[in-house]
Amino acid sequence: MATLADVAKKANVSKMTVSRVINHPDQVSDELKELVFKAMKELDYVPNFAARALVQNRTQVIKFLILEEIDTVEPYYMNLLTGISRELDKHYYSLQLVTRKSKNIGSYDGLIVTGIRDEDFEIGVLDIEKPVILYGENTRGYDFIDVNNKKGTEMATEHVIKRGFKRIVFLGIDLLEEQFMISRLAGYEETMRRHGLSPESYFLKNSSRVAEQKGIELLRYNSEDIAFVCASDRIAIGVVRAGLSFGRKFGENFAVTGFDGVFLDRISSPHITTVRSPVVEMGEELARMLLRKINDAGAPQDNILFEPELIVRGSTTGIETSF
Repeated sequence: MATLADVAKKANVSKMTVSRVINHPDQVSDELKELVFKAMKELDYVPNFAARALVQNRTQVIKFLILEEIDTVEPYYMNLLTGISRELDKHYYSLQLVTRKSKNIGSYDGLIVTGIRDEDFEIGVLDIEKPVILYGENTRGYDFIDVNNKKGTEMATEHVIKRGFKRIVFLGIDLLEEQFMISRLAGYEETMRRHGLSPESYFLKNSSRVAEQKGIELLRYNSEDIAFVCASDRIAIGVVRAGLSFGRKFGENFAVTGFDGVFLDRISSPHITTVRSPVVEMGEELARMLLRKINDAGAPQDNILFEPELIVRGSTTGIETSF
């Protein structure tokens, strides 16, 4: 069985360098990591992570706590989990999904939390001693990662204004007290006022069926040109269906934008112009940030807002795309 010394000799580096590549890859150059990993592969070397965890008083387990209801047909969290697990795998950590009741069952080194609401803070859901990173903006002082929600709706609103629309309705999710929704609403409202236009907002359940009903309500006795900036692709799908039922012409007298850009925007017909969040990449960074926090004995980390990307498609242009 190959040893650490064998790997060091094969890679022509010191044993300390091999140890650093295994235990702290973020502190090593990509070239050096590639050299050591190649030697490990050729020698079929498997680090003794059980022994390492024992020495460091680690479990090599990260828990992921989801505090909101997950739709079984929603691909969003699968993309997020892919990113988290992909990065943790590089550091030989396992990922465990937990609920409110099970989060403290069993040992772990750190916690990633998503879907947390104001009331969760009030009842002490995060009253734990382990390092924590939140997925989602917050003003409670916790380290977090999110997309730049405000910039995303600014981009979507600017897009439909440039398409010539004057009446632009914002359809938000009925979570008005949550920071991500505050930011998305602010991006829309500030852009509207900057162009001398009047904001018009409604808030509803994050459901395509509910959104379709709201779209029908707003379109039934209204023939004017109208655009909808939606806080999610799920809401946008419902509004697209409402527009189709009234024979609206996308890109001419009707336009719809979504937010997220994770699969649902591509199953609609026409495909939805959306604000894409780099969910997989954000998942990877969540894992990296939490591991840094664990290695830094729980020291605060920098909050990160990822840049959104506007993907223009047929729901605002009338021109169908192949993606």
